[in-house]
Amino acid sequence: MARTAPATALPADIRLMNLTAIIFAALGAVAVLALGLLWVAKQPVFAVRAIRIDGDMAHNSALTIRANAAPKLAGNFFTLDLGAARRAFEAVPWVRQAVVRRVWPNRLSVQLEEHRAVALWVNAANGDEAADKLVNSFGEVFEANLGDVEDDALPTLRGPEGTSAAMLALFTRLQPVFATMDAHIDALALSGRGSWRVGLDTGAEIELGRGSDDEVLERTQSFIATLPQVTGHFQRALQYADLRHRDGYAVRLKGITTVDAAAKSEKK
Repeated sequence: MARTAPATALPADIRLMNLTAIIFAALGAVAVLALGLLWVAKQPVFAVRAIRIDGDMAHNSALTIRANAAPKLAGNFFTLDLGAARRAFEAVPWVRQAVVRRVWPNRLSVQLEEHRAVALWVNAANGDEAADKLVNSFGEVFEANLGDVEDDALPTLRGPEGTSAAMLALFTRLQPVFATMDAHIDALALSGRGSWRVGLDTGAEIELGRGSDDEVLERTQSFIATLPQVTGHFQRALQYADLRHRDGYAVRLKGITTVDAAAKSEKK
């Protein structure tokens, strides 16, 4: 039986040329496919036609949110940058967080979370006593029209920049303590040196001093536990207290002065 002669191997340069041709053909096909997909993606049918907005809208209507965010959206269903779209919606006043999703073939779905204002904010470094910002329930400072705030009795937090979350945390712990004396915190201030001060709705002001939250809380609880003995004895309401003393505290009651009347007359 005759044997078939083995096929002669192609020269290396021929094999290289064939391989190169195959690679270029594949790249060309991919490029044509990419151009085709790009052309399809740019067709008007894929332009974003509708934006559905769900979630918190207590301070904004869906119409207002679209009017604010839509002009900042660039691209169509395929080319839209979802990160940039999210930032556009979160730039709308009162919007804390937005989740933006594509809905085939030409819509966007936006789920919103609004800020819930729990306090007014004053940056102590600015030296301006007027509150121009708000603090939400997460301790984050945000800007919004104060006229849109429904609660007229929001407390004021005044402290250095970046301390709003820590201040809200201590406020949350202190408020129930002062509630035992039928008082509410109107203002909580933190100095640059870390000293705390409280203003109550009764008009009283209290220097709480420095220390950890636990230390300040314990000092306040001890003060409030003994305060009725002082106010009850003199039948006067608290006007001012200083808890920064190591072994006790100093108080000033309404209608009672610590300055001797005779000493006053001598100075006249």
